[in-house]
Amino acid sequence: MAAESPCIQAGALDLEASCEEGAGCAEGCAEELPAGENGSESSSSSSSEDDSDTEESDTRRSDEEQEKKESQPDRNESGGVNCLPHCEHCRNENAQREQVTPRRLAGGQYLLKLDADGTYQCSVTGLIFEVTEAVTISYSLLSWSKYAGLVKPPWVVGGPLFDVHCKAASALTSIAFPHSLCLGDGDSHPAFKVLHIKGAGAAIEPSMDYSASHVRWLVSSLSPVGPLIRSEEPLLYHGAVVLYKAVDSDPSLLFRVYVATNNESFIKDIAKAVKHSKKKFIKIDKPPVCQKLLQKGKRYRLLCEPEAEVTPEEIEFVDGSLLKLKSYIEVYLEKHEDFTLSLIELESEAVVWKAKLRESDWIHYDQNKNELKRNAVSIKRRKSTNSFSEEETHCGKKQRSNSTTDGIKTTNLLTDQQLMAIAKLFGAEWKEVAIECLQMEMKDIQQIQAKEQEVNMQKFLLLSKWREREQSNGTAQNLYNRLGEKVSYDIVQLLEGIHFSYLFNFITVSQMCFKSSRQRVY
Repeated sequence: MAAESPCIQAGALDLEASCEEGAGCAEGCAEELPAGENGSESSSSSSSEDDSDTEESDTRRSDEEQEKKESQPDRNESGGVNCLPHCEHCRNENAQREQVTPRRLAGGQYLLKLDADGTYQCSVTGLIFEVTEAVTISYSLLSWSKYAGLVKPPWVVGGPLFDVHCKAASALTSIAFPHSLCLGDGDSHPAFKVLHIKGAGAAIEPSMDYSASHVRWLVSSLSPVGPLIRSEEPLLYHGAVVLYKAVDSDPSLLFRVYVATNNESFIKDIAKAVKHSKKKFIKIDKPPVCQKLLQKGKRYRLLCEPEAEVTPEEIEFVDGSLLKLKSYIEVYLEKHEDFTLSLIELESEAVVWKAKLRESDWIHYDQNKNELKRNAVSIKRRKSTNSFSEEETHCGKKQRSNSTTDGIKTTNLLTDQQLMAIAKLFGAEWKEVAIECLQMEMKDIQQIQAKEQEVNMQKFLLLSKWREREQSNGTAQNLYNRLGEKVSYDIVQLLEGIHFSYLFNFITVSQMCFKSSRQRVY
């Protein structure tokens, strides 16, 4: 593959280009693999139980809006980087495909309705579909770590894993999967295949051809599929650096820095790992794409200016797609001050990635948290310092339910609109959360599903049932306490915002009630 012509058109390569490991490999041949520990799970269950982690990332805008527009690629909803990385050898291929934007469904699924035959590229995931007629395609991003037992050496993961479904399966002739390797130097001649997971087992199937950015596969049947690669030369990866900041009462700063391949399955796994961490984290929005390629086996160092505690000081880069536990670098600073992080390749001392972090990158989240705490303290202080009369106490009690004082209505109960907003943020795990945290029964869920087909409405009706059962305690604070750390930060923030709004209204009405009672006394 020549460096000056990195983009290989579909069909430009014969099968041998992607089956270099054996001259006798013919189209349709497949190497059967036994099922791994989790291989017996069906494709439908694997996609439904994947978390919808879009939202799980509480990104905050910094003061460098223009800098981001120029240097940061578009993000998809799982926090990954859309389609092609910023590589001068690989970036030109997208212009040759018709870009289509999918509809986002519950459970992290995407839906595309294509009106005619042709070749279409998903603007969010980078998948390329070749169809012979108008079709509807649904697909979701899966985790490679779940199927780690099915990937055997010398094969390694080449890109994200997807579960694709199409009502008219015969009309979907080929799928091109984005890969995370850079082949633009012309010296790499890897062998690409795909891992096709089929119920209790899997098969390694040949690819049709590959390009600087994609691996094309002739559709044999539809179930989880992702690209594999084997190469005699060192593999060069498009990399990404993902940042998270711990959220706690400690005045110091604690960050997690993940160095990953630009592989959406990998990046989604990172978001899930952070979500289920004992500590709470928010995602820091900085340009993630590495400006130089990452190479397996090479060592890298993360530097901080001014100096901070960095653990570990050095790492050896490996593609951690198959690992259940994702490694990260911890950065600890005692003082709140601006600082710069730089990822350095030790051998060449080249800067691979660099970002300046400012307090404005996370201050909005902290301000919201502190404002909520300050108002809560203010209410407690008001209760302890003011000696209300019996009439005033009665007035305060009325405010905690639904009442109107001097034309101002205040309510602590969650409204239908608020419940719907919360419902839309729940991912595929909503049933488990309902049973475990809200003490709902499976029969309640089944009854709701029998009446309503739309998933968001199902979640809304379930939350409504919880509110009805809780009666006067169907509040944002109560729901927040019950859900705990089982839900995404988006839901936590929304509940905190609702509660803060209630506190503000409560304080306002309390003050009016207090003034009114004092006037009656005098």
